[in-house]
Amino acid sequence: METPQAFVTWFRNSSPYIHAHRNRTFVINFGGEAVLLNEFAHFIHDVALLRSLGIRLVLVYGIRPQIDARLQRKQLQSAFKNNLRITDTATLECVKEAAGTVRVEIEALLSMGLTNSPMAGAKIKVASGNFVTAKPLGVIEGTDFCHTGVVRRIDYVGIHQQLDQNNVVLISPLGYSPSGDIFNLAAEDVATEVAIALQAQKLIFLTEEDCCVPDSDKTMQQITTHEAKSLLKDCPQLSAYTSRILNSAIQSCDRGVERVHLINRRQDGALLLELFTRDGIGTLISSAEFETLRPANLDDIGGILELIKPLEQQGILAKRSREKLEMEINDYIVIERDGLIIGCTAFHLLKNHDIAVMACLAVHIDYQKGGRGHRLFEYLLNKARLQNLKKLFVLTTQTTHWFIERGFLTSSVETLPDELKSYYNPQRNSKILYKELSKML
Repeated sequence: METPQAFVTWFRNSSPYIHAHRNRTFVINFGGEAVLLNEFAHFIHDVALLRSLGIRLVLVYGIRPQIDARLQRKQLQSAFKNNLRITDTATLECVKEAAGTVRVEIEALLSMGLTNSPMAGAKIKVASGNFVTAKPLGVIEGTDFCHTGVVRRIDYVGIHQQLDQNNVVLISPLGYSPSGDIFNLAAEDVATEVAIALQAQKLIFLTEEDCCVPDSDKTMQQITTHEAKSLLKDCPQLSAYTSRILNSAIQSCDRGVERVHLINRRQDGALLLELFTRDGIGTLISSAEFETLRPANLDDIGGILELIKPLEQQGILAKRSREKLEMEINDYIVIERDGLIIGCTAFHLLKNHDIAVMACLAVHIDYQKGGRGHRLFEYLLNKARLQNLKKLFVLTTQTTHWFIERGFLTSSVETLPDELKSYYNPQRNSKILYKELSKML
């Protein structure tokens, strides 16, 4: 941080997420590619930090490059069909070697506790086991996939018992059958089924590539499962990898997982940036919209006061007490983003039911160039139309031209309705504007 105050501001801004994540269950999936990097130790440090903040963690790791390396050393080749490895007996030996080696490497990193290191005092306990029951994929279109399998059942009770003991649960991409057979599974599928079985609050994929807007390098910040389905249907140019991850995300959300995050593993500190900053750095997928415009309720009062306080101090908005807000809360509209009130406005209907006043239009400083003020404005205009109002007033000190650009005309105190005239504060010397709504019909 450049200054102590910058650090304090950052820490305070992260505190709502620290509180929100405590005692929540997160399933994190990462591929074997991530394990091979020297920077993997930084990821483990971040995992230790999440655990210290009271997050219940299940880690599901992949081993594709480790399997390939062992096959190459043995001068063996793997066959693939439909992006799935055909696991014959020789390949299965490489799979077991890779799974065991990677598990030990991860456990070793999680066991670190050197003084003056990020893991100092962590004392993380790791639990692994036969939590995944699998069955063979079988023969598909004439191809026998041998020891390649699919998840049949997750021992969610056993996993919860380990999490209740404050252990980090580490799960490999291997599954076991009641007959004692071992199956090679897709790590993404294992993570998906584990998250669903645990009804985890978050499923996090550390991905090999960003989930970008089609024909663009811009990362999609958040999409709903409905939008993700449309994306898969309408964008055949999506890579097979991104399509597979999106399908896993959709399946998870449709079956009870609250949110799925896709984060590019190449970004140092990706987990922390995604989980403890307002907008994150990856793609958030959820069944419901991440940002919603809706009528306010009493639970929003604290958020509204926090939003408008700086504007009141600057004289942009007239001061409002909590009591006044409570009495008028049904007049307010808010934009909520991940539990934070980032925009609000109010629509006060005067006793003359043909007239209303628009008040308290405010958008959080971090979100002021995304058209949210205009969204609130359009919402109130539509509300006025539905009530057949003839005129909408607004009193403003510093945003006159914003309203003029939207069809408002200037007026004077003398033209105000008597009810609104009694509220007018000469000391604020607000500009008076109005819009004839009948001209919009």
